[in-house]
Amino acid sequence: MFLKANKANHPRDLRNSPSIIGADCAITGDILSQGEVHVDGRVNGDVRCEILVVGTSGNITGEISADLVRVLGNVTGQIKSRAVELAQSARVVGDIQHGTLSVEAGAFVEGRFNHMDTSALKALPTPEAVEKADKADSAAKAEAEAGGVLALEAKAVAVGG
Repeated sequence: MFLKANKANHPRDLRNSPSIIGADCAITGDILSQGEVHVDGRVNGDVRCEILVVGTSGNITGEISADLVRVLGNVTGQIKSRAVELAQSARVVGDIQHGTLSVEAGAFVEGRFNHMDTSALKALPTPEAVEKADKADSAAKAEAEAGGVLALEAKAVAVGG
């Protein structure tokens, strides 16, 4: 009556599933993804991913770094991408650094277009590199704060406290 589902026949690879930020969602903070991100809601923060689609109701305020960026909605901030596609409904306020660029008639852009050469394209940070750098920064700040506390304690002892 009930059969066990064979997982081999129904593989589910989450890396191929896009992360979707719905029209009813608002995110404050940075987004890092190794895959595709589709934004229909609001994001106040930087977005770094492989593929980014800003839907017609999407609104991003922050820096974008991705291999492919397709904008149908609103972006306020810099875009760095190997390939940028701006749909007719796109509204971008900020500079765009790109390898390839496609702009449909009717798209609004207030900013500069800068073509990047291949060496600059290779320099785009990966989400893993950004996360590793953030962890290193946090560790360095914690160590500096701990060192500052120790220095204050040593100073207090030297003064006679």
